[in-house]
Amino acid sequence: GGEGDGTIKFWNSNTGSLQNSINTGSQVCSLLWSKHQKEICSSHGGSENQLSLWQYPTMSKIQDFKGHQARVLNMEQSPESGCVVSTSADETLQLWDMFGSSAVKETDMLGMNKFMMGMPGIR
Repeated sequence: GGEGDGTIKFWNSNTGSLQNSINTGSQVCSLLWSKHQKEICSSHGGSENQLSLWQYPTMSKIQDFKGHQARVLNMEQSPESGCVVSTSADETLQLWDMFGSSAVKETDMLGMNKFMMGMPGIR
């Protein structure tokens, strides 16, 4: 763990043994499991201020979602849809259609042509 680690690790909670470790290439700030699909979203800081979507259990990267200018601090998924909101040290909130339909995913935030939902002053 920690700022320089850059990995997502899966542990067997019964035995304590490491099951899998994925090098993401940058600081991992948070993880979010899809409520409807076998996918995991990771948020990042350091060299890559982005969200990454992974297929579980293969941990093949599906797509990167870029738009924040600083470390992504947290994210949360809508209980009814694939919408994810992320917060960043750049003092913005961004909405993403992260866990959308099985159609081709685009980085446009909810079809708003990459419109930034900037909210200065949030800390």
